[in-house]
Amino acid sequence: MTRECASPAPGPGAPLSGSVLAEAAVVFVVVLSIHAAVWDRYSWCAVALAVQAFYVQYKWDRLLQQGSAVFQFRMSANSGLLPASVVMPLLGLVMKERCQAAGNPYFERFGIVVAATGMAVALFSSVLALGITRPVPTNTCVISGLAGGVIIYILKHSLSVGEVIEVLEVLLIFVYLNMILLYLLPRCFTPGEALLVLGGISFVLNQLIKRSLTVVESQGDPLDFFLLVVVVGMVLMGIFFSTLFVFMDSGTWASSIFFHLMTCVLGLGVVLPWLHRLIRRNPLLWLFQFLFQTETRVYLLAYWSLLATLACLVVLYQNAKRSSSESKKHQAPTIARKYFHLIVVATYIPGIILDRPLLYVAATVCLAVFIFLEYVRYFRIKPLGHTLRSLLSLFLDERDSGPLILTHIYLLLGMSLPIWLVPRPCTQKGSLGGARALVPYAGVLAVGVGDTVASIFGSTMGEIRWPGTKKTFEGTMTSIFAQIISVALILIFDSGVDLNYSYAWILGSISTVSLLEAYTTQIDNLLLPLYLLILLMA
Repeated sequence: MTRECASPAPGPGAPLSGSVLAEAAVVFVVVLSIHAAVWDRYSWCAVALAVQAFYVQYKWDRLLQQGSAVFQFRMSANSGLLPASVVMPLLGLVMKERCQAAGNPYFERFGIVVAATGMAVALFSSVLALGITRPVPTNTCVISGLAGGVIIYILKHSLSVGEVIEVLEVLLIFVYLNMILLYLLPRCFTPGEALLVLGGISFVLNQLIKRSLTVVESQGDPLDFFLLVVVVGMVLMGIFFSTLFVFMDSGTWASSIFFHLMTCVLGLGVVLPWLHRLIRRNPLLWLFQFLFQTETRVYLLAYWSLLATLACLVVLYQNAKRSSSESKKHQAPTIARKYFHLIVVATYIPGIILDRPLLYVAATVCLAVFIFLEYVRYFRIKPLGHTLRSLLSLFLDERDSGPLILTHIYLLLGMSLPIWLVPRPCTQKGSLGGARALVPYAGVLAVGVGDTVASIFGSTMGEIRWPGTKKTFEGTMTSIFAQIISVALILIFDSGVDLNYSYAWILGSISTVSLLEAYTTQIDNLLLPLYLLILLMA
């Protein structure tokens, strides 16, 4: 979460603001660092993609300010096209390198497909912006065309026919999800956030379809299947109910009963059979046995239940303070919002140290619960819908300008993605030694510790502001220092972490991501852990 409101995007015809240029500079540092570490034709494609995204981003900013974009995007930030465009390609590149080092050719090719898919959806977003900009930006079109031509030429000669088809499938799903979700959810995303979130969902959906069709040959991990089915099931459930409640009043008891009945039907009749087909056993029995397999897991589940209860008590306490306040528009202070970051840190660190597979499944279940409760709140489903609207309205900020409240879901995603995204077969044979040993902690460091400390110290003691933003130098410096202290504590308590003298790279990665936090206007709960994950894996 940011420390204060971000500066608005530049107006039509205005030059790029200093904060946007600084954000771009930080992103290019990351891209060039990964390029230097990988140095192959795919990393050159990533550099070309970043260059064209930098030019196209300004066109998106102008479209947003003029109100000429096809859909309604979040207006309290710039378009964010550049930082979002390079995430999937860079993630695919570092994944390819790690799996190549681990001697796993399947996941090495998988990383290349991830990179190619990220480049394809990013180029589509660029073409969309250029296609609706008037007058046509000739110079930007030339730059984007040259970069796109180079990328397509290299990928065409690097991917197999099946991989090209897979990339095109994801692109097609991405186009349709853009049309559906951006229409149903106005002002919930910037173009960059839409690219990142919907691109990820499109890739997950395509992977689930692909693995379902080849289930006879598949020897996948049940944990991966569980995550894929849960994510796709919750997204399809949201699209189904959004379409249904166009024709019904969702706030009545009849609609609420129908909602709960259809949720049971979709869960028991679609999601569970789908998961059963993939893992070839009873999903509920498998989940029960998995959760209570060892005594350590029972203790962790009990500990996490206590923390969940504490989080609920914080929400109730803050709302009780609002009720006793004279102001009807009382909002929770920044420090109160950061309580949840500390609770999440206390949740994830024991899970990472003691039982990562359990944390993987627990985070997936928690994501499903969060999304389901957001559906209940958004559709005003009785008996909890109005209560959730009242309780959560206290914690709204300028980024929750659309009909959905997504910041808590982004927080969960930011903490969980470093656990979910690293292919476990590629973590063998020492391929996650050195700085890479900190990859599972990327969310804890970037969001749980760094962003929290930066927000608290920046808002209470900060005086020197970074040019073009309301973020402070003191907040950024204390953030870097707190993350370094956290790394030292991780070394003490997690015997599996061996940094192998890669301290300079760790310090540089933490400092770069902290600077990105200072200048970005995108959802930092989601963006920062991904960038730190990429740098630590490189």
